[in-house]
Amino acid sequence: MADILVFVDHDKGTVKKVTAQMLTAAKQKGGTVTAAVFGEGAAAAVERIGAFGASKAYVWEAPEADQYATEPQVAALVKAVQESGAQVVFYAAEPFTNDIAARAAVRLGAGVVTDANDVVFEGDTAVVTKAIFGGDMTSRCRVKDGHIQFISVKPNAFTAEESGGSAEAVQLSVDVDDNAKRAKIVDTVAQSAGGRPDVTEAAVIVAGGRGLGNAEGFGLIEQLADTLKAGVGASRAATDAGWYPHSHQIGQTGKTVSPTLYIGAGISGAIQHRAGMQTSQTIIAINKDPEAPIFSIADIGIVGDLYKVIPPLVAEINARKG
Repeated sequence: MADILVFVDHDKGTVKKVTAQMLTAAKQKGGTVTAAVFGEGAAAAVERIGAFGASKAYVWEAPEADQYATEPQVAALVKAVQESGAQVVFYAAEPFTNDIAARAAVRLGAGVVTDANDVVFEGDTAVVTKAIFGGDMTSRCRVKDGHIQFISVKPNAFTAEESGGSAEAVQLSVDVDDNAKRAKIVDTVAQSAGGRPDVTEAAVIVAGGRGLGNAEGFGLIEQLADTLKAGVGASRAATDAGWYPHSHQIGQTGKTVSPTLYIGAGISGAIQHRAGMQTSQTIIAINKDPEAPIFSIADIGIVGDLYKVIPPLVAEINARKG
């Protein structure tokens, strides 16, 4: 079976959910599982990733990893792939990791398959299943034999499971030349989440759409979300209208989520949106249109005005909390 290198996505040492999912999948499907961890907090992240199956981690925590845009980590990833001898690289289908992995793949002459929902192996070759045409169809892809395989994995495509163990940390020495320092990061602004979990990490999500009617309607969505300690999501129509930040968009061109509970209010359920949330374990839809497509995938459907449904729902939840 193919040896897999997982490019770890973390936030200053806090390992993201998608990383645990990729490591679990690699452990279940591949041979030896190694990891590449770069940037501030990398050493702390190593303590966590071993529990999900990584036996070794290539660590680079030099200041250059965070001081410059993309290029230093590209060099580090190339070196980690070369030193590990991995035939397959898993990385998160997120903007920053996409940028790094794509550049590293070009330098290595590797093949790239994006947005994997599932991966199976035929010998050492990964066969990737991905959704196309808004989730209406699936495609199976593979990299041409003899090439290193870079595969971006959609968040929540796999379930994270701890398997125990620890990862051996191997310090990488990376040569950061002048070309890699052409774009320097001069400022970083942390986006406020209002104390709510990110939608890709949340176990419960409350999402709003065009049916809210205006940006002020998201105050009601946030109220329900806070009652449930949930993340807040939005449809593309709502984010395009400027009612909520695009970083909360769920769908084919937004984020893919698979929470335990998904509540969609005022969302019709167009194909684009369903592609990003239809694997949720339990789906509750609130819409005044009984013909809304989202009811076709909902476990519980409430036909009604969300402004009349949500307030008593919040009151009842709070009452039961005592």
